[in-house]
Amino acid sequence: MMNWMTAKRGLGALAAAGVLALGACGGSDDDPKIRSTQYGAVAGVNDAARSGTLFWKGIPFAKAPVGNLRWRAPVAPAPWAGTLDARAFGNSCIQNPRLYSPGNNNTFDATVGQNIASGNTPGSEDCLSLNIWRPATDERDLPVIVFIHGGSNITGYSADPTYDGAALARKANAVVVSANYRLGQLGFFRHPALRDTVADPTLTADDQSGNFAILDIIAALKFVQGNIGAFGGNARNVTLSGQSAGAINVLAVMTAPNQRTAGLFHRMAPLSGGISLGTSPGFPQPVNDLKGNNGYIPTLNGVPTYELLSNLLLLKLLIDDGSAADAAAATAWVAGHSHADIAAYLRGKPASTILRVGLRTVGGIANTTASGPIPEGTVVATDPIAAILAGNYAKVPLLAGMTASEDKLLSSFLPLVGHPAGIKLTDAQLFPILFNAAQARAATFADIINPAYADGAAYDVAVADLDAKFFRASRKNLLDALLTQTPASVWTYRFDWKQEAAPWNDVYGAAHAFDLPFLFGNFGPSLYANVMFTDANQPGRAELSDAMMSTLAAFARTGNPNNGTLGVSWPNWPSQLVFDASPTRRQISVQ
Repeated sequence: MMNWMTAKRGLGALAAAGVLALGACGGSDDDPKIRSTQYGAVAGVNDAARSGTLFWKGIPFAKAPVGNLRWRAPVAPAPWAGTLDARAFGNSCIQNPRLYSPGNNNTFDATVGQNIASGNTPGSEDCLSLNIWRPATDERDLPVIVFIHGGSNITGYSADPTYDGAALARKANAVVVSANYRLGQLGFFRHPALRDTVADPTLTADDQSGNFAILDIIAALKFVQGNIGAFGGNARNVTLSGQSAGAINVLAVMTAPNQRTAGLFHRMAPLSGGISLGTSPGFPQPVNDLKGNNGYIPTLNGVPTYELLSNLLLLKLLIDDGSAADAAAATAWVAGHSHADIAAYLRGKPASTILRVGLRTVGGIANTTASGPIPEGTVVATDPIAAILAGNYAKVPLLAGMTASEDKLLSSFLPLVGHPAGIKLTDAQLFPILFNAAQARAATFADIINPAYADGAAYDVAVADLDAKFFRASRKNLLDALLTQTPASVWTYRFDWKQEAAPWNDVYGAAHAFDLPFLFGNFGPSLYANVMFTDANQPGRAELSDAMMSTLAAFARTGNPNNGTLGVSWPNWPSQLVFDASPTRRQISVQ
């Protein structure tokens, strides 16, 4: 298959003349769509008439992590000849199909559901690219907002229509950037065969860390530092934001050992995420042991967990391809082969096979796809909360967001705290309802939610219990630690909006990720648009979205989210701002 970046370089002769004379913010005198980067010129789209922005998509910030570059730190892209076609998103990173995966053309369409049903793994390993939006003006030194998507570190993509940066770029008068990063056990993998410097003397400490996704995000930030000026952005004023797994990842970047990421960003906006181990100072006890103890659930797992998952995946691959009959035989195979042999075996496997086998139970070994930052001490701190308390992190103003009922989106986790699971449908069953507006309107609470919950009130109680032991525990641990270091530059909000039509106001309400359409100013098409947005709630949500985008704009520009649209003064944590709206008006308050 032709490399997608090679295929995008067909504009060379057509546009080369346009980069000879670059204007003050990097655009050609004749064509503002063409900008120069340190790797070559890129040609985007002048979308001024439709969205009031210029945009560039699918710009590579690293080489494709394939072959010998799989499970290594990202490598800077090779310079390209001519002008790169940056009019369309690059590949999503390859992933197992879920509700939050891309369709087959990096779009939200019916193929999302088809992939869930078939098990097709959308995306590619050749996926390390980023996207840029800016207002269609000549202004320079604009604030920069870099957003990292969520998806449990196993799914998601920067081309999700919810994350389209045009409305935010225009409203905030900022440059908005989104970036891909490796997912699942392609992004987080720590096997001894890949860490042996005797077998491979070229390995660096970063290569050995296993935190390839975090290194991808750092590489994207370095690209921004080196190139964003050509797009009118101020490299000295970068806000790094992420949601869910993206929030966990950007907090890992913020707390990277020895402040190695200081200077790559200047504000931090983690949404619905924390960075706690069960042993972190101040994390509430008892910790949930996933075996019936319904204690508090930390954000991070320890190094042994990821080393075990990596070893188990290797055993499953050996059984799956017939190299071994069972787990005992696979263990013997590993013992009889050198680290160099094992590394070659792993790198020789198709990425789709790695992901599919990881998801399945093979030889009695169950799902091994759990993924996230590995606190190994080189790329990710051995305890990020302890690092904050010691002042060993990138000290920048921080704006944290959370929704009122995070776990209504993640109600399959309710058994972890002693309650029946919530949503009773599989992804394959739920997707057609969400995707089809008529089915969404016809659904009832009983169609979606476990009959153990007779009504929305009983469901709310269970979800609040899980929220307290999961999202809120990690958020408080993080913010309280920051309070000891920078108390005057820590703010937090809670998103309370739940004006969906019944039954979705009870099924989801103010669920995990439901603040994102308001922050980006995008109300569809998207996965949840059919269940969230109606003509009746349009006036109120539009007002609320305007206030939320204005808040992010103020924070990105000054490091303080207070602004005139709020109507209230927003104090630092432990107070919080509440974003809400009636069907017709925004309702913003302080608690």
